[in-house]
Amino acid sequence: MSPLKHMGSMQIDTNELLAERPWLDSTKSFSERAKLIVGEMTVEEKLSQLNYRNKGIPRLDIPPYVWWNEALHGLARSGTATVFPQAIGMAATFNPRRLRQMGEIIAKEARARHHESVRQGDYGTYKGLTFWSPNINIFRDPRWGRGHETYGEDPCLTATMGVAYVEGLQGDHPKYLKAVATPKHYAVHSGPELDRLSFNSEADERDLQETYLPAFKACFKAGAQSVMTAYNALNGEPCSTSDYLINQILRKEWGFQGAVVTDAGAGEALYKEHQTVNDYPEALAMELSRGVDVIVDWEDGANEAWQRGLINENDLDRAIYNQIMVKLKLGFFDETQEVPFSDTSTEVIECDEHLAAAREATRESLVLLKNADTLLPLSKKKLKTIAVIGPNADARDVLLGNYHGTPSRQVTLLQGIQNEVGTDCRVLYAKGCELNTYRTEEWAEDNDRYSEAVNIASRADVAILCLGLNPKIEGESGDTFNVEAGGDKLQIELHEAQDELVNRVASTGTPIIVLMFAGSAVISNAVEEKASALLHCWYPGAEAGTVIAKMLLGEYNPSGRLPVTFYKRTSDLPPFEDYSMENRTYRFFKGEVAYPFGFGLSYSTFHYLNFELESKEDKIIATVTVINTGDSAGDEVVQIYASQTAEFRTPIRSLVAFERVFLHPQQLKRLKLEIDFESLKLTAPNGEQSLYPGTVKLTVGGTQPDERSLELASIKPLKGNIEIKS
Repeated sequence: MSPLKHMGSMQIDTNELLAERPWLDSTKSFSERAKLIVGEMTVEEKLSQLNYRNKGIPRLDIPPYVWWNEALHGLARSGTATVFPQAIGMAATFNPRRLRQMGEIIAKEARARHHESVRQGDYGTYKGLTFWSPNINIFRDPRWGRGHETYGEDPCLTATMGVAYVEGLQGDHPKYLKAVATPKHYAVHSGPELDRLSFNSEADERDLQETYLPAFKACFKAGAQSVMTAYNALNGEPCSTSDYLINQILRKEWGFQGAVVTDAGAGEALYKEHQTVNDYPEALAMELSRGVDVIVDWEDGANEAWQRGLINENDLDRAIYNQIMVKLKLGFFDETQEVPFSDTSTEVIECDEHLAAAREATRESLVLLKNADTLLPLSKKKLKTIAVIGPNADARDVLLGNYHGTPSRQVTLLQGIQNEVGTDCRVLYAKGCELNTYRTEEWAEDNDRYSEAVNIASRADVAILCLGLNPKIEGESGDTFNVEAGGDKLQIELHEAQDELVNRVASTGTPIIVLMFAGSAVISNAVEEKASALLHCWYPGAEAGTVIAKMLLGEYNPSGRLPVTFYKRTSDLPPFEDYSMENRTYRFFKGEVAYPFGFGLSYSTFHYLNFELESKEDKIIATVTVINTGDSAGDEVVQIYASQTAEFRTPIRSLVAFERVFLHPQQLKRLKLEIDFESLKLTAPNGEQSLYPGTVKLTVGGTQPDERSLELASIKPLKGNIEIKS
């Protein structure tokens, strides 16, 4: 600390300042300093900190602070920022290194925005450093509107990507955090959106331990400093007041020492929807007593709860202590020169390096599901006319998804194609139809744009149809126009208006490429029957039009993999409200699927040789040789699955390790992947997990070893066994 500190127009000697405010002494431990601050506060001041909008305490020189900030796939809701693919697209990269890089970029841009805001006296919402991301709920049902905020349906993939986000965002400085990650929504939460404030999720201990909790456990083991509770109840107990979730598991079993925050309005839901208390002061007091530290509500009931004797002061002190610990780790009470991230310039926001990383993430996220007769990649030299058709062809909202920043540069697919083919190829455009209605112009007749689409398709060498959904159709309750289902989808089938567009364009005989923009599975018999190629694009990021155009023209090689199962039809799904994992996700679903979890094609081909397994004390070392046998350089996503049987239900197979590797044509690499024995534990009906004696069957390849994956990819994964002894 400098020998003199400015306070207003006065200069105060540092020793005098530290004697007056000893919690500013950065040589003391964070815990000691937090206790000093809490001990200095009056009850009224402590109560003023319970709400997520912490009030300033002038006599202690503590400024106001708002805990609410967002950074799902880039710094969000505070202005210009680098926008990466939506979280489900980041999951499709199967690349934790890329996700960690995204977290690092978010932290840099967040630090720049935060410190500039503070310099201007702006302490408002979305200006702090506590981020309510990542969303690591399991995407158990493709109808859930918020599923695209997650990393998919698999616990291993979700945990790995969640940990990468946490580590990238928070950094590895020995003392200070760059920013704070808040995994959400703890813990069993994935719709229905319409009833989320009152819904009771019923899950047994087996599904909890096997599916719903592993990613949270992994993120807290990685050091996440905050956690958000869910709106819904779990087995009859609202999550924001769940002693089982917050105290028994989170605090005691996992040793979590950070700050617990509620989702917005969860306290009000306790008395309005769950009806477990009589009014808001009771709700606030109950949340506080059950371990919540930051209460996110619009009502102000802290003082009344205290006056009515509902609040225990020890609980109040614990909450404020946990809040202060987070702020100390962010460097809020230390001189700027001591905090290594406090001088981050706003020049880093949307800098060339960050934008390039976002484009690379987009490239890695795109999943090629079909490529009949190797229509792709297109040859720029042979193309004279391209028809770009569809409601998502020139739409910007499908680039961004939800919880996003404001990119200064956006490139739609239409713009990307126009830019990439230049003047030697003509690009024709027709909207064709709307996403889920039958007319574009209010005073037109139904089906008013089909004829235009047919006309330009008949004049083109190839038709590129941009179809799917958008964030106004699938998303969070209250944020979408899909009010009928509160943001959820009633079906996974493509809307009939778009199916009809596909059929009419196909009648021209022009080859069809479908680009599907959506945050989840979208199924269409018309697309399956009439399209030669299908590329699933998710909500792919600000400059996705450029990246996708380059991929269609062969400059990039597709390498994304599905982080969710694409089922054949909605009727194959269990009831949406059923949280049992029976017949859900690739791990337990027994029917036929359209496209399996982990699947994705390439312009190249990859082969595997010499799969070897070696047991160590706490892990298995798997080695395998991968060869690019095609003519195009590209990435392969190596996936290892394990399966084992017991007298109780076990997964059909589970992802236990994966790695993305780049290979030039004819290049080979010998890879070494580690499989923790922890990932091979089986879960008994009572939730107990243990290594179970017997044979563990392992496979390695670019897909699952199921029949549908083998049919689509035409390459069999290699097999190996490990014996687990009692």
